[in-house]
Amino acid sequence: MKKLRTIVVEDERLPRLSLLSKLEDYKDTVEVIDSCDSYESARDSILRSRPDLLFLDIQLQGRDAIQLLEELRQTMRLPYVIFTTAYSDRKYLMSAIKLSAVDYLLKPVGKSELSHAVAKAAQRAAGTGSGEVQKLSFKAVGSTLFVDSEEIAWIKAEGNYSTLVTFGREDLVLESLLSLEQRLPESGFVRLDRSTIVNVKKVSRLSQQERTCTLLSSDGRTREVELSKSGIEKLLSYLAG
Repeated sequence: MKKLRTIVVEDERLPRLSLLSKLEDYKDTVEVIDSCDSYESARDSILRSRPDLLFLDIQLQGRDAIQLLEELRQTMRLPYVIFTTAYSDRKYLMSAIKLSAVDYLLKPVGKSELSHAVAKAAQRAAGTGSGEVQKLSFKAVGSTLFVDSEEIAWIKAEGNYSTLVTFGREDLVLESLLSLEQRLPESGFVRLDRSTIVNVKKVSRLSQQERTCTLLSSDGRTREVELSKSGIEKLLSYLAG
């Protein structure tokens, strides 16, 4: 398996050195390409190196790492993120969930917790690159949904939340469309306009006049979604190759 090119972002020297030392045990999985001690150095390094994985301290010399990720994803696809923090803060935990973080570790980071987090990151990376069906998790109201990627027909924005439409049901999930876009498999899912992501591998029919798209599951079930004019044009362009 390809190693995960990794950047460690931690503004305190001793915790940073400790984490770097512990990551030495995962050389077969993780390749640390840089370590940063500030918001600005982290931003510049991430934009320059485009890593696969970040170990990211929530607080960076008084600045917020969530803000850093929001800034980064305006210009790039976010890496997998494992947050580290000295505080068990619900506000940051919810932000981590919305940003689809791989894990959220309390400092000092324990060996078993680190091992589990690295394994989760490697599993996500292997799934994204393999082209195989992935089981994805989505935070819903009072529950967590587990959905095969091939079952997803489309996703629609609903303000800060989204409606996840499969070939069998519809569910409101507590993530923005932009957040979901970051962790869907790169192959097959295309954002067609500001409010819609479609599983283009399932497209079977387009009507430009009605601005509708019909999607077909592997077992013959169909779903029809309305698209904007620009969405139809982008889909036609994508399918044309």
